[in-house]
Amino acid sequence: MSSMTLSSSLHRSLTSHGGSDSPTGELAPAISIQGLSHWFGSGQMRRQVLHGLDLVVHPGEVLVLTGPSGCGKTTLLTLVGALRKVMEGSVRVLGQELFRSSRGERQRIRQSIGMIFQGHNLLSFLTAEQNVQMGADLLPGLSYRARRDLAREWLRAVGLSDHLSKLPHDLSGGQKQRVAIARALAAHPRLLLADEPTAALDSRTGREVVDLLKRLAQDEGCAVLMVTHDPRILDVADRLVRMEDGRLWASDALVG
Repeated sequence: MSSMTLSSSLHRSLTSHGGSDSPTGELAPAISIQGLSHWFGSGQMRRQVLHGLDLVVHPGEVLVLTGPSGCGKTTLLTLVGALRKVMEGSVRVLGQELFRSSRGERQRIRQSIGMIFQGHNLLSFLTAEQNVQMGADLLPGLSYRARRDLAREWLRAVGLSDHLSKLPHDLSGGQKQRVAIARALAAHPRLLLADEPTAALDSRTGREVVDLLKRLAQDEGCAVLMVTHDPRILDVADRLVRMEDGRLWASDALVG
């Protein structure tokens, strides 16, 4: 597979759909969390999974979240992604407060968030190109041809330009993961949430994928919140945060 790169046409498309600054010229945090707690069940069956979390992620920042399985990392991603209701605390995403938000408000904010989860969630009856085009369909003002071309560009960027017409059942696990990544990026998200994005990828492909995400953050100001157990890609982080037992224990600035 050739190295994953952004073509000039894809870079222009991203730039033309860039986010706007605040009226003061300063960028507000992409994610601002204060006192976030979450639990499942009630009464004697209640199990608390997040305990009073505070976290800020800025536009253009790659924050990598690590920690043991079952400590609450994926639950945090689903709350930030407006896939669950916020029970307690403040979660402000791209300027929208999610605590006590309506279903319509959560649906609208999800249109600006790219999500990469381990289940891929590809539609089995659509080709790789059509699955990725679903992401491009969220961009306003683009013709069908422009959305199709954007989908093809993203598949090329993740090394799958020769798999456009394949259905998910004809793809390997790693190829499905790359299609899911291309679909998330085709929507030109202002925030990208990635849960183990390299889990199904070999070391070379995983490195190329996270380098691509890093370039998007640097060049386009997309904030990235990534969960991973892969020690080989921790150097992509601007900040590394560890979660244990539903608490954020450490945050280190990475230099270099």
